[in-house]
Amino acid sequence: MRDDKASAAGEALLRRLKRLVARASVVKGNDRKQLLALIDDFETARRGLLRECAEIEGEMRQATVRTTAIGAYLRSSQADRGKRHN
Repeated sequence: MRDDKASAAGEALLRRLKRLVARASVVKGNDRKQLLALIDDFETARRGLLRECAEIEGEMRQATVRTTAIGAYLRSSQADRGKRHN
């Protein structure tokens, strides 16, 4: 499971993304330097969020495997006791 540090990192990335959106709303279209810096900042935040998503996806996959194993163990134990299972 994800610890508090990992969760806090994800929350920090989302807060950063909100700040970037606010910053983007005030940047003038002809200010090339600010636009390039903003694009770079958005890309950095996007990559961080993608890493977080991949980590969460891996944890979900692991939880699915565990659930399947628990179900198989349950069916096996019921079969050993002569109970019918679905």
